[in-house]
Amino acid sequence: MDSITEMKRTLRRQCRAQRREKFVPESWVHILDCQEIKKSKIVATYISYDYEPQTVDVNTALIAAGKQLLLPKLLPDKDLMWIQWDGTQKGLAQNGKIFEPIGEKFIQESEIDAVIVPALRIDRDGSRLGQGGGSYDRALARLDTSRCWKIGLVRSDELSGEKIPTDIHDQKLDAAATPELIIRFVNARFVSPRFVSPQIVPN
Repeated sequence: MDSITEMKRTLRRQCRAQRREKFVPESWVHILDCQEIKKSKIVATYISYDYEPQTVDVNTALIAAGKQLLLPKLLPDKDLMWIQWDGTQKGLAQNGKIFEPIGEKFIQESEIDAVIVPALRIDRDGSRLGQGGGSYDRALARLDTSRCWKIGLVRSDELSGEKIPTDIHDQKLDAAATPELIIRFVNARFVSPRFVSPQIVPN
């Protein structure tokens, strides 16, 4: 096991323990105020579980706003495919702790306008610490970066001033959302809310 893999594994253990200890139900529905989400027609998101940032109200609001909503389904090789979801329980199947969509694969991945991803931590460069399977990194790498906006959901204390260890295949995000703020990453630099207030969307 290389040093980066071990550092990530250690950091994940710490992040998961902190989430369990500090979990409070909060809302991230204010991300719908972002222009990138408002103008999107096709949005890929996920159904949260356990101590993840909750997405129930986000997903409900996206469907109510007329967005075409996609959810991920985990494949045997740990890759993801997207499937359209209509917001109903009958359109889901439980896979362990996770609810996954039922249906045919969404083929037009290049047409996805925005993707909302889970994260354990996000640093000032937009690097994301995921759960360790590499599933989202593979899926994000196939998206059209010229049109698809990628945002991760984290608690305020999960925005890290310290660099997250990364591999060459790790995909960076365009923005991070806490329950209070939207923070965009410009030119791989952390955009401080103090200096760039137009890039912050309050809750």
